[in-house]
Amino acid sequence: MNLFTFLFRLPLLPVQSFVKLASVIKDEAEREMADPVTIRRELEHAERARASGEMSDDQAADFQDAAFAEFTRARRSTAAASSDGG
Repeated sequence: MNLFTFLFRLPLLPVQSFVKLASVIKDEAEREMADPVTIRRELEHAERARASGEMSDDQAADFQDAAFAEFTRARRSTAAASSDGG
């Protein structure tokens, strides 16, 4: 990269770095959501809340459905990304 190109691209470097950082954060969040330990921890928390009366049975069931849906979506996107990259 010559000096002219570098000077032209210099103002864009923070934006490019921000986009890379956002991508890394997104990938990490998806990886964490696809982790079975995370889903189990969330379901145990919902079960404790239901047992203590903080959450109704219907709310607990809705939470479980949403957690499983997010888990399977994250698993599919992780599997698709690994099959595309490999």
